[in-house]
Amino acid sequence: MQKPNNNKNKNTFSSKKETNYSGKPKSASKPFQSKPKPKSNLPKNTDEIRLNKYISNSGVCSRREADIYIQSGNVKVNGEVVTEMGYKVKPGDVVNFDGSTLTPESKIYILLNKPKNFTTSREEAEKSVFDLVKNATNANLQSIGRMDKNTTGLLLLTNDNDMVVKFNAPNQKSTKIYQVSLDKNLKFEDLEKISGGVTLDEHRLFVDEITYIENQPKTEIGLKLRTANVKVVRSIFEKFGYDVLKVDRVSFAGLTKKNLPRGNWRLLTEQEVINLKNI
Repeated sequence: MQKPNNNKNKNTFSSKKETNYSGKPKSASKPFQSKPKPKSNLPKNTDEIRLNKYISNSGVCSRREADIYIQSGNVKVNGEVVTEMGYKVKPGDVVNFDGSTLTPESKIYILLNKPKNFTTSREEAEKSVFDLVKNATNANLQSIGRMDKNTTGLLLLTNDNDMVVKFNAPNQKSTKIYQVSLDKNLKFEDLEKISGGVTLDEHRLFVDEITYIENQPKTEIGLKLRTANVKVVRSIFEKFGYDVLKVDRVSFAGLTKKNLPRGNWRLLTEQEVINLKNI
């Protein structure tokens, strides 16, 4: 058995005895060694938070938008205008945005199985998805993506502006799965054409997957897309001469309708939130 190397942690660089300028060996001198700096016993203030995040957590805007407001001089901390990027707010600091004092709110993430005839707007004349979750929180919720009132299925509501911006961006990578009901059977050749991608309004839309739903008529189609725009689901089939009777989102960024009946909602788990942020 090979013996362990006892010199494993020793400096492997060999050194010769240092000589002075006269050429004589320095018998008494030792190489200079800097003393390690003593570690500070003061705890780091983990309660400090970047100013742009503080503003975003208050529900005003996203962090990216907050940076613009900070640079423009719209933000004061303890009565002083702050334009420094990366400025950190300490506990007890008073932050004002356009004359209003900001108070950060806890982030909330609600998954709703949206029923038909509810809009994602807040217009008083129509029933809104926000009416369905009004007992969940007093936070100023936004929907991630918009759904017309006839579209049903999974919809994420949150007061996390950064997440709203992320999932509404054109280049976002999350997948959504829809069950689409058509007025007539989808021809196989049309299914093949759609699977290769569709051009809508001079923009090329890539389709991750399209398939007939097993044990269902060929009017029932499964469609997987990455776009945040639900309207394109109808546009895809209308382009090939089909009327869309129903669109139901059955999966959103890995979240499903399991144990979530139509019209009901639930809070996301901590792990689900982490998964969304890592997409």
